[in-house]
Amino acid sequence: MSENHETVAPAPGATRLNLVSDCGDCFGLCCVALAYTASADFAIDKPAGRPCPNLTGEFSCGIHRDLRAKGFQGCTVYDCFGAGQKVSQHTFKGRDWRTAPKSAAAMFEVFPVMRQLHELLWYVTEALALPKARPVHDELRAALRETEAFTELAPDELRDLDVAAHRDGVNRLLLKASELTRAEFKGKKGKDRRGADLMGARLKGADLRGANLRGALVIAADLRGADLRVADLIGADFRDALLDGADLTDAFFLTQAQLNAAKGDRATRIPSALARPAHWAAR
Repeated sequence: MSENHETVAPAPGATRLNLVSDCGDCFGLCCVALAYTASADFAIDKPAGRPCPNLTGEFSCGIHRDLRAKGFQGCTVYDCFGAGQKVSQHTFKGRDWRTAPKSAAAMFEVFPVMRQLHELLWYVTEALALPKARPVHDELRAALRETEAFTELAPDELRDLDVAAHRDGVNRLLLKASELTRAEFKGKKGKDRRGADLMGARLKGADLRGANLRGALVIAADLRGADLRVADLIGADFRDALLDGADLTDAFFLTQAQLNAAKGDRATRIPSALARPAHWAAR
């Protein structure tokens, strides 16, 4: 899944640039370490640890420009938050799994752990930029330092890290930051949609300002022209959701992968730290 992001360059001044995937500094880890199953997202089955047949000798994708057309849509919506280059260039000091095959198994085991840590760094960094979350900023800064320290661990230590327990602790802080940020909308009808099944829902023009959409299934929902400002979108599944003309400018905990999975147009407003997916341009 190397070089797979159907995006244009982030806007000047965008933050968290060290948490943006740089496939040129990665050894194609997502194309090897991860498994996928033949489905609407992937044209073939591939077990974990086996290189994708489209991965070239230079760790790039041989069908990068045609991923969607050739049945690899799942590759275009994947984001490692910069974990790939961190594992490749820092954890394993630039030694790739082809020239140092004895390191391959450890590298492939460490990559998913690093990816989770980098995702947490993305969310915590964003939470620290939320003015109304200031009461928990000190705790968030401590969580940021701890998470950053984990990313510096040696391969064996990373492999044994209880990342799930750490994630639970960080998520509690993120939830506090979310509640503080959305406090003015608390108790208003239709704002609490945490984990809701909104698959195919007709929400065109809906007022979803300040909504809690954590973990909601918004697959193929019609959100054209919807107002999603100040909405918590962490973990929401936006696959094939229609976002034409929707306003997500102040939505938070939104990731590039979520945008890549959705369908928007030139009128869709997105946070400045994210890039407009290239496949939106045709709509």
